[in-house]
Amino acid sequence: MKPVVRSLLETDLYKFTMWQALLHSHPGATGEYEFRCRNEPAYPLAELKADIERELDHLCSMMFTEAEVAYLRGLRFIKGDFADFLTLFRFQRKFIEVTTDGPHLRIRASGPLVHVMGYEIFVLYIVNELYFRRFDQAEAMGEARVRLRQKIDELRAFGEEAPCANPFEFFDFGVRRRFSGEWHDEVVQTLARELPVYFKGTSNVYLAYKFNLVPIGTMAHEYLQAHQAFGTRLVDFQSAALENWVQEYRGDLGTALTDVVGMDAFLADFDLYFAKLFDGLRHDSGDPVVWGEKALAHYAKLRINARTKRLVFSDALTIPKALSLYRHFADRVMTGFGIGTKLTNDTPFPAINIVMKLVRCNGQPVAKLSDEPGKSQCTDVTYIAYLRQVFNQPV
Repeated sequence: MKPVVRSLLETDLYKFTMWQALLHSHPGATGEYEFRCRNEPAYPLAELKADIERELDHLCSMMFTEAEVAYLRGLRFIKGDFADFLTLFRFQRKFIEVTTDGPHLRIRASGPLVHVMGYEIFVLYIVNELYFRRFDQAEAMGEARVRLRQKIDELRAFGEEAPCANPFEFFDFGVRRRFSGEWHDEVVQTLARELPVYFKGTSNVYLAYKFNLVPIGTMAHEYLQAHQAFGTRLVDFQSAALENWVQEYRGDLGTALTDVVGMDAFLADFDLYFAKLFDGLRHDSGDPVVWGEKALAHYAKLRINARTKRLVFSDALTIPKALSLYRHFADRVMTGFGIGTKLTNDTPFPAINIVMKLVRCNGQPVAKLSDEPGKSQCTDVTYIAYLRQVFNQPV
């Protein structure tokens, strides 16, 4: 079988942006990442262990090509020293291990943060693609194409509605839980060809490079979580993370993620300084309407014109859900919609909800207290209790 990973570029853009920021600010940090499946798969994921080991061996044999590094250098926010680092980079097999616990699959990456943080997206789509190779491919693709056509038809029908003040724009955020690389290619090419008015890019850097699309992404939870272990007071970690981001990117990549310790705690740190510097906010858990209204109220309190800002929604979106949120908000603020699984893995076979999260940094626990309880993850209950106390979150 063909290896799952086709290029080291084939990961989310925010992996590169966080990677660069942490290489510059905390090059000596260490981290531990753990894999987890949040729902019940159709068969035990432990059965995939041997195949995953083989795929990781392949991943660790790969390097960035000259053309790939040249593409990254062409992105204005990628700095020369980071591109030089990538010409030398190779994943180290000793930093990742795969084990099983009965039917459960365990994957742990542990080592220097700038060497192990990149594993996450590759591990997730390796597991996902191997998992779905055991299903009927013809049935899956037949129904997936029907559903993709329905999405296109729905968006074309939406085009007949009276427009809001700001346009509807959506992006592909589907690399980590896609059905396959080939299907991901087809989805992105089809959307770019048939819906150029609405489809504005992809988080998959390889596909952006391959198909001349805009790569999309800024930061993920791990970037803010890591700052819980970087020596500032815990209550100040979000402010420290946002300040480091501002200093690294100087106005680029200005969408901040809000749900590491909940929206209310985030807004308490997102003062006038940050609210003016960042272009907008990204939603990834909890009720999106409640979240958006809180964001707009915060901008109003700071006397910032919300029409100059953008709210990006990315939590388990579908086209109907995205359109509903657009209709609710788009006359008051710019919007964007990152759609993942329901673009790249909408088949007759239920998707598996897999994640690989940073659980320790510099030898101490880190965690997120999501606005959606099922998304919270930490291996240390004492630390979680302390985090809740510091940020006044209920148990």
